[in-house]
Amino acid sequence: MGVTIKDVARESGVNISTVSRALNNGYGVNQQTREHVLAVAVRLNYRPNRVARGLVTGRSHSLALLLSDIRNPFFAEVARGAEDAALAADFDLILCNSDLDAGKQMQYVSSLAEKRVDGILMNSVAALNRAQREQLAGLGIPIVLLNRSVGGGPFSTVCADNETGGALAAQHLLDLGHRAIAHITGPRQHGNLSDRERGFLRTVRAAKNRVHAVVLRGDFNFTGGAELTAKVLDRYPKVTAIFAANDVMAFGAARTALERGLKIPDDLSLVGFDNLEFSSIIYPPLTTIHQPKYEMGQAAVEILLRLARGTESQTPEERRLGVKLIERQSCRKMA
Repeated sequence: MGVTIKDVARESGVNISTVSRALNNGYGVNQQTREHVLAVAVRLNYRPNRVARGLVTGRSHSLALLLSDIRNPFFAEVARGAEDAALAADFDLILCNSDLDAGKQMQYVSSLAEKRVDGILMNSVAALNRAQREQLAGLGIPIVLLNRSVGGGPFSTVCADNETGGALAAQHLLDLGHRAIAHITGPRQHGNLSDRERGFLRTVRAAKNRVHAVVLRGDFNFTGGAELTAKVLDRYPKVTAIFAANDVMAFGAARTALERGLKIPDDLSLVGFDNLEFSSIIYPPLTTIHQPKYEMGQAAVEILLRLARGTESQTPEERRLGVKLIERQSCRKMA
C-alpha cells in the first residue's frame, strides 16, 4: 500500500481535512501549518490518489484523443501538440484509434464517458448524423471536433483553412502553366476534403485560360493515392499535374509514377497537403500545403480545458488556423 492522506495527517498531527486543504492550497489553513504538512508529505513521498479525488470532484483530470487512423503521420503531430498542452495543465491524455470504423468510434466514446474523462478531442471518421450528434451532446462531456465543421452545432471545432489550401495548390499549378490537372481525394463525407476540393475547383474554374480539371475519389491513404494515380494516368494521359488531398496520398502517387517509369517533376508535377516531415525527405522533396498540426492539437486541448472548468462561456468555438504553400522540387514550370 502506498502512503495515504491518513498517513500524512497522522505524521503531521492534524486532521485529514486540514491536510487536504493544505495540499490543495485551500482556505482556513495558516501558512505555518501548510508548510509543515507539505514538508511531511514530501518526506513520506506522498502522491495524491486521483481516482479517489475524482470520486469526490466528479473529474478525472484526464482528456481523450480519439483519432481515425494513428498510422497517418499527420495525427502523430496533432497528438504531440495535444499531449504537451494537456501535460502543461496537469492532465493525462488517453489515445484511442478508431481504425476508420464509425461503430468503433462511438463505442470508444461510450467507454470514455464511463471513465469520466473531462473532455474528448475527436477526429470523426465521417460527418456525424443526427443520432450521433444527439448521443454525443447527451453525454454532458465537452467535445471538440478536429477537422470538422458542424455548422453552428453544439460542438467546438478546430481545423485548418482547407478551402484556402485547395485554392493555393490550384493557383500554384496554374501559375506554372499547367492546364490539365487532376485532384485525387477521399470520400465525399469528409468535410475537410470537400473544402479542399471546393477551393481547388473554384480556382481552376476562375482561371483566364481554359483548364481541364478532373476529380477522382478513393481511399484516403497511401494505397488510395497509388491506385487513383494509376487511374489518372490510364484515363487522362494529358494530365501534367496532380494535387493530392494529403501528403500520404501524394506519396502513393509518387510510387505509381515511379513504377510507370515517370519522373517527378519532369513528366508529372505533384502537390500534397499537410506538410508532413517526410514530405521534405522524399526525392524530389514534395511541394505541399502546410497546416499547423501541432498547434491544432494544442488549440483543441485549450478549448477542452476551458469548457471542462465550466467557469467561462460554454458557447461552442470554431478555430480555423491558417495554411500556406511550401514550394519544393516536385513541380515544374510548363514550357
